[in-house]
Amino acid sequence: MTFDIAVSLLSVLGVLALLATNRLPADLIMMAALAMLLLTGVVSPAQALSGFANPGLMTVAALYVVAAALRDTGAIYWLAHRLLGQPSTLGRALGRVVMPTALLSAFLNNTTVVAMMIPAVQEWAQRLKLSPSRLLLPLSYAAILGGTCTLIGTSTNLVVDGLVQKNGLPAFGIFDIAWVGVPLLLVCGAYLVLIGHRMLPARDGLMEQLENAREYRVEMNVAPKSPLAGRSIREAGLRNLAHGYLTEVERGEHLYTAVSPDMSLAEGDRLVFIGAPECARELQRINGLVPAGGVHKLKLRNHQRCLVEVVLGREFPGVGKTVRDSAFRTHYQAAILSVNRHGERLSGKVGDIVLRVGDTLLLETGQAFVEQYRYRRDFMLVSPLHDSAPPDFRKAPLAVSILVGMVLLNVLGWVSVLESVLIACGLLLGTRCVTANRARMMVSVNLPVLVVIGASFALGEGMSSSGAAQWLVGGVFSQLDASPWLALVLVYLITVLVTELVTNNAAAVLIFPLALSIAEMAGVSPLPFIVAVMFAASASFMTPLGYQTNMMVMGPGGYRLADYLRLGIPMSVLAALVSLSIIPLIWPFNP
Repeated sequence: MTFDIAVSLLSVLGVLALLATNRLPADLIMMAALAMLLLTGVVSPAQALSGFANPGLMTVAALYVVAAALRDTGAIYWLAHRLLGQPSTLGRALGRVVMPTALLSAFLNNTTVVAMMIPAVQEWAQRLKLSPSRLLLPLSYAAILGGTCTLIGTSTNLVVDGLVQKNGLPAFGIFDIAWVGVPLLLVCGAYLVLIGHRMLPARDGLMEQLENAREYRVEMNVAPKSPLAGRSIREAGLRNLAHGYLTEVERGEHLYTAVSPDMSLAEGDRLVFIGAPECARELQRINGLVPAGGVHKLKLRNHQRCLVEVVLGREFPGVGKTVRDSAFRTHYQAAILSVNRHGERLSGKVGDIVLRVGDTLLLETGQAFVEQYRYRRDFMLVSPLHDSAPPDFRKAPLAVSILVGMVLLNVLGWVSVLESVLIACGLLLGTRCVTANRARMMVSVNLPVLVVIGASFALGEGMSSSGAAQWLVGGVFSQLDASPWLALVLVYLITVLVTELVTNNAAAVLIFPLALSIAEMAGVSPLPFIVAVMFAASASFMTPLGYQTNMMVMGPGGYRLADYLRLGIPMSVLAALVSLSIIPLIWPFNP
C-alpha cells in the first residue's frame, strides 16, 4: 500500500465516521477532507477544485432558482390544491400525496419539492383531520422515488452523470433511467399506499400546537375577476383551513354569519376569518383572495411583502388613538391586519380599535420593516413570520410554461440539461417570476449542500488517481470469481450501506470509481454498475441521515429512528429487487 492510497482511504473512512456521528456540518467535514488530500499531494489544486465546475453541481444550483420561481408565483400551491383534493380515506390521501409528489420530483430537485410540499401537506392533513406523521415520511419517499425517474429529478443523478462525462463516457438522456425508475416508483409507491400507512403512528409534529396559538381576526376580499367567484366555500378550499375558520361573509349591505359550505362566493365579498397568525399566510396562498386592509396602498411588490407580529411599547406614538387616527400605515409603511389584546382577538373594524401598550398587531409590510424597527422603542417585540411573502399568482401560468419548455428542450435533444436549466433561469429572472435577490438567497441558503457535492468530487478523484479504488477492487472483489451479476449486487448493497450512514451524493462519488474499476477487472461494460450506483445512492429509506428529505420531515412529523426502520426496510428490499432485476436487462454486461 502506497502513501497516497493510505491517505485516500483514511480520508474516506474519516469522512464516513464523522458524517455518521452527525456532530459536525457535512460541508465542513468534506472541505477538511479536500484540504487533507490537497496538502498531502494526493490531488492537484485543479483536481481538488474540479468538482465545483462540474455540470451536475451547476445544474443543482440553477434548479434552486427554478423552484424559487414556482413558489413565488404560487404555482406550487396551485398544483398542490389541484392534485391533493379532498380524499375520504387515509389510503386515498396517501395516493394523492405519493403520485403528485413523485411527478413533481421527476422534473424538479426533490429536496426543493419536499421543502415546498411540507407546509402544504401539513395544512391539508389538518383539514382532513389526519395526523401529519401518516403522510410526511411517505412524502419524502415519494420524492426520492420520483427523482429516480429522470436525470434532473435528484442531484445524485446529475452528480453521477457529471462523473460519467468526466470519464469520457456518453452522457445520459433525461429519460434514459426511466426504464428502471418508473417500475421502481410503481412497485414502491403501491407499497406505500396499500401497506406503508399501517406502519406509521399517528403522532403530532413539533408545530402541531394550534390550540395554544394567539388568535386574530383576518379579513380578506374576493378579488375582481377572481377564480373563486361562482364557486362554493367548500369548492374554494375555505371550509377546512389548517390555521383558522371562516366566521362571516359581508356582501354589500348584507352580513351572513351562519355561513353554509355550499354558499357561492361573489366578486367583492368580504370574508372574515378567525385563526392563528399562520391563517393569514395560508389565506394569501389561495388564488383569488386579497387582504381587505389597505395593503394595496403600500405600493410594494409581492416578493417585497411579508407578515410581521409586533407588540406595542410605551413609546409607541399612537397609544390611546384609534388605528385610523394613528396613521399607522403612513408612518410605518405597514397595514394592520388584526389586533390581539391579552391573548384575545379584538372584534370590529380594525380602523376603529383604540391601541394600547402591550397590544399584539399582525402586520403586512415590507421586508425592511424588521431590521428598521427591531431595536426601536416603539415596539417591545418585532417577530417576522417566515416564508410569508404572498405569491404573485398572475405569473404562475408563465412559470409553469417555462418549466415545461425547459423539459422539452432537453427531451428533444436541442440542448444539454445544464443549458436548458440556465435558459429557464434566464427567462424566469427576465420575466420577474423570481427576483435576482430571491435567486441569490435560494442559492446561498443551499450553499452547504452545493459545497458537499463539490468537495465530494475531490474524494472520488483521490480514490481514483491514487490507485485506492483499484487496490480495493483487487483485494476485495477478486473473490467474486469475476461474476458480473454478483459484483453488481455487491456494488449496490455497499452503496446503500454508505448512503444510509452518510449522504446520497457523497456515497455516489465515493463508490463511482470502485464501480468503474470492478467493470474493468471483470471486462464488462461499466454502465450497469454506474446505474446501480445511481439508484442505490438514492435508495435511502432506513435512516434520516442518508437523504436530506428524510431529515426535513423528521421534526414536522415527530418521527423516530424506529419509524424509518419499520417503513424503510421493506422499501429498501423492494427497491433492490426491482433495480437489480431490470438494470442488467437495459444495460447488459456485454452489449
